[in-house]
Amino acid sequence: MSLTTPYYLIDKSKLLANMEKIALLRERSGAKALLALKCFATWSVFDFMRDYMDGTTSSSLNEVRLGHERFGKETHAYSVAYADYEIDEVVSHADKIIFNSIAQLDRFADKAAGIVRGLRLNPGISSSSFDLADPARPFSRLGEWDVNKVEPVMDRISGFMIHNNCENGDFDLFDRMLGVIEEKFAPLLKKAEWVSLGGGIHFTGETYPLEKFAERLKRFAGEYGVEVYLEPGEASITKSTTLETTVLDLLNNGKDLAIVDSSIEAHMLDLLIYREKAKLSPNTGPHRYMICGKSCLAGDIFGEFDFENELKVGDRISIQDAAGYTMVKKNWFNGVKMPAIAIRELDGEIKTVREFTYADYEESLS
Repeated sequence: MSLTTPYYLIDKSKLLANMEKIALLRERSGAKALLALKCFATWSVFDFMRDYMDGTTSSSLNEVRLGHERFGKETHAYSVAYADYEIDEVVSHADKIIFNSIAQLDRFADKAAGIVRGLRLNPGISSSSFDLADPARPFSRLGEWDVNKVEPVMDRISGFMIHNNCENGDFDLFDRMLGVIEEKFAPLLKKAEWVSLGGGIHFTGETYPLEKFAERLKRFAGEYGVEVYLEPGEASITKSTTLETTVLDLLNNGKDLAIVDSSIEAHMLDLLIYREKAKLSPNTGPHRYMICGKSCLAGDIFGEFDFENELKVGDRISIQDAAGYTMVKKNWFNGVKMPAIAIRELDGEIKTVREFTYADYEESLS
């Protein structure tokens, strides 16, 4: 099947590999796994993912509603701050609500009295190598850290969310940081009924010691008598999706450049934010090209890659690992055509589930 590029292509067979590891971890550890919608919210594959996961977790009213209506199962609501006008609707879609601060708990505890309530804790450590994404950065607004302030509100909450892992594929680092969390928050953990350890743990990676991870989670749950939750985002969808593009033009300004019908700023914004290059596979051969986006941004560059053959106009280039923090951040910068979303079924059939038109662009403005 030939689709007009650009489009995101979700491969269910690759998605399945992640889902099976999540299911195995759930079985071995007893922990529950919630899809982090801030990372991936393409609901056309939710019916596939829900057989392997326990529900969703969110960061806004829109996400909690999407999780409730499109995924179902258990629905956790979290936000850095809830507004007065949205709290009632948030509660109507959630099974659990997690407040970021004691002040927010004080303000909305009564509104949320009909569902399970929790609080975010900040242990002051994280695995993030980017200050921009570090939840434990100096003066962080993400969660409470003072045990003495939290203990008096334990009568209004039953659990905690602690998110301090970021792109962490190192089990030993996870283990050490969890030990610090236990040492710092033991008095609170012993009074809790559930604890979410958040996302950012790359336990679906090929070399990750899944059995050791499961044992550590099980031991943590037993030590404190809590139900453990994980919130995998990228771990759920890693390596499952490509951004399919086509070469539109070739030029040389001292380097060979290839311009494609996509844009890093519009379609893979996280790469630009964190100054990382895209992934291509294979990335070998004697012909090196800088792959560039078609927007007017001078730095709209996917990276430099090696190819076996010289590129020509019309060639297809597949940007790898293009699911996490991409479709949820895509935008209309320059009015560049929004990539369609397609799914490759387990039998190999490719179907388009969403296309975007001029009307979508126009209606995104006013």
